[in-house]
Parts: sequence; C-alpha cells; structure tokens
Amino acid sequence: MTTKLVVLDYGSGNLRSAQRALERVGAHVEVTADAEAAANADGLVVPGVGAFQACMTGLRAIGGDKIIADRVSAGRPVLGVCVGMQIMFARGVEFGVESAGCGQWPGSVIRLDAPVIPHMGWNVVDAPAGSVLFKGIDADTRFYFVHSYAAQQWEGGSGALLTWATHHVPFLAAVEDGPLSATQFHPEKSGDAGAELLSNWVGALS
Repeated sequence: MTTKLVVLDYGSGNLRSAQRALERVGAHVEVTADAEAAANADGLVVPGVGAFQACMTGLRAIGGDKIIADRVSAGRPVLGVCVGMQIMFARGVEFGVESAGCGQWPGSVIRLDAPVIPHMGWNVVDAPAGSVLFKGIDADTRFYFVHSYAAQQWEGGSGALLTWATHHVPFLAAVEDGPLSATQFHPEKSGDAGAELLSNWVGALS
C-alpha cells in the first residue's frame, strides 16, 4: 500500500521540490494546510525557509504547532526540514530578537559563529550508530545545506539519535527522537543522497 504523506503548507518552504523528492521515493504526497489531512497522513513533512519568527507566524496561523504536537504525542511521524527543524526547538534568536518555537525540544537556535555566513553548499555529517535516516549511507556522503542559524547543543532526552556537522563550529545536522525527526540540510536538494535518506524515512513509516 502506498504511503500517504502531507507536506504542510504554511506559507514557507520548498513545497513542490519537497513533494517531488518524496514522490520520487514512491510516496503519495499532498501539499496542504488542511488540519485533518495533516493529522491523518502516514507521515507529516514540515519544510521551512527564511526567518524563524516568520515561519512560526505562518505555522501558528494554520494551527500547525498544534498539529505537530498532537502527532508527536500520538507517536505519529513528523519530519522537519531546514527551518522546519529549527522551529521544533523552544527558541530562535535572530538579530537579537528571541522568538518562541514549537517547543518539542528544549534549547535555542542561534547564529553560527563562522567567518562565512550563510553556510551554503555540500557538507559531510557524522551520523550515530542505529540511525534510521542514514541507514546504508556512506560516512563520506555530502548533503546540501543553506543556513545561518542552527541548534548547536542538545538539551533534550538521552534517547535521541543526534547527527552533527561542522561549519567552523559543530551544529546539529539531524535529530531522530521517537516519532519526530528533522534535518538541518535539504534532502530534496541533496540528489541521490537526499533521496536515499527520504526513502529510509518513508520506509520506516509502514
């Protein structure tokens, strides 16, 4: 049976490219802001580009923060991508302004302390043993990043699987925490490597 996914449309993110990337790995994908469809899908994908605060404003406008919270509490899979990962944390700090996130994970998303910002281009990641997302993916595989901010420490539970990357400083490149997973990089822009990661996530839903 085909896996049914929803890419959450809250006015931010590469919606169509995310849809195409997920369809490439065999999923049926609907791009919608409809709460019922998002609640009932086998998997929910939360994309995001731009500023943390703007993404949260758009997300709250469609009740997306509640949709995410309800799915996670019910053990139903959610995948955040780029700023869609960042907003899973409690706070984002941009230009000296602190904004509240979804609060699924404690901690803050802050600016990378690096001589070149944004961190843009291909980079390797350090995935942990037992990762579902990176299963079968070689350690020297590169993924596509474009961001100036990131979560740079983990304050959540010890059961989460953490994947790190480095751009002058270490930052979280991915988190797998029960039903909630997220990547700071863009799988939909990462070619075959991104397709393999998305295939791993979709395959774990059934």
